[in-house]
Amino acid sequence: GKWHMGVNCKTRHDHCHHPLNHGFDYFYGMPFTLVNECQGTDDPELAKSLQDTYWFYTQMFIFAVFTLVIGKLANLFPVKWKIIICLAICGLLHFISWFSSYGFTKYWNCILMRNHDITEQPMNLQKTTSNMLKEAIIFIERNKHRPFLLFVSLLHVHTPLITTEKFQGRSRHGLYGDNVEEMDWMVGRLLDIIDKEDLKNTTFIYFASDHGGFLEAHRRNSQLGGWNGIYKGGKGMGGWEGGIRVPGIVRWPGVLPAGTVIDEPTSLMDIYLTVVQLAGGAVPQDRVMDGHTLLPLLQGTEQHSRHEFLFHYCGVFLHAVRWHHKDSGTVWKAHYATPVFQPEGSGACYRRGICPCFGDGVTHHNPPLLFNLSQDPSEANPLSADTEPLFDTVMRRIRRAVEEHRKTLTPVPQQLSPYNNIWKPWLQPCCGTFPFCWCHEENNKA
Repeated sequence: GKWHMGVNCKTRHDHCHHPLNHGFDYFYGMPFTLVNECQGTDDPELAKSLQDTYWFYTQMFIFAVFTLVIGKLANLFPVKWKIIICLAICGLLHFISWFSSYGFTKYWNCILMRNHDITEQPMNLQKTTSNMLKEAIIFIERNKHRPFLLFVSLLHVHTPLITTEKFQGRSRHGLYGDNVEEMDWMVGRLLDIIDKEDLKNTTFIYFASDHGGFLEAHRRNSQLGGWNGIYKGGKGMGGWEGGIRVPGIVRWPGVLPAGTVIDEPTSLMDIYLTVVQLAGGAVPQDRVMDGHTLLPLLQGTEQHSRHEFLFHYCGVFLHAVRWHHKDSGTVWKAHYATPVFQPEGSGACYRRGICPCFGDGVTHHNPPLLFNLSQDPSEANPLSADTEPLFDTVMRRIRRAVEEHRKTLTPVPQQLSPYNNIWKPWLQPCCGTFPFCWCHEENNKA
């Protein structure tokens, strides 16, 4: 499925970020992420503000050249043809920059790979669902007689909501509902194969989302990014519950009792430690692990999550901290920074399209906003020293936890720096002769 971690570091073929260089034995899917450009029907997502800037200056140059040409031909004012030609060349360069970011994204970034080979560039969205499902089923059948780890990262419930014709119009919740129904069907097919191959009682299955609904995703009046219920905020908002509180569903008949509901804060970071324990592996001892195995909690040998504190980041910026006070059972959360909603009070950053992590799009809180999530899961009523007797005690404990947490961090290069996000032609994966990158080998290899 969707890898989303990229491919290359220094050359087009080094594949330093590829799954096969990070512990996986087999890969089929997208090395990048899914964006509107892959479908070509909605507004572009990739570098939207940069595209807007290129297009603005393109129009300005065109207007200037047009005005100068008319003025020179009508002898309204003297101007050299060299100046007009220079302006025209600048306009052309800006147009090329705009079109390359807008027009070629589909051909350069929306690709499918099998191991190190590109099989589709651009990917055929109408066949992607069936291709990925087929790959997963074949993988299960190929490895059914030995231990295996299958990680399926679906393209569904992510804009542009690719939905095959069979499922379009099936839900009363519009295209998003249709997309959820198709995802549900895909998961059901995978579970059927597990059952058919008599692997049900020996297979640990974990299903979860990586974040809450993307509130800013709209097409006219239709909400394309889901709904977060009573929880405030959504995807990409640092610490608000709507963006980070997601359900986890576990299935392991014969080992874990069915129908059990566990209301404890865990983390997707726990999956790694859980899988290592199940596989009988050893956890690396040269670093601090932020996750914990889920097995004691799932098997009932422990009643509470091992996470006393969870630290919620937006990029490299710590936005919020959750404290699960074991003695009282109370869950507190302190927000150090929150995104500025646009329009004010709307609950999302509709004008920007996505909430920023820093700068003028963020409000810093001193003292931090404190909420009692046990009583106020919607984060509607911030507490203060006047309204909460434990305010100072809670804030001191959280502040100490942040100091201890920061001692465990190893500085790394800023992944979201401008240099790391500009397009680099020498790193572009290409299955043809660059820049003519397109192929459809999938049909040949199937």
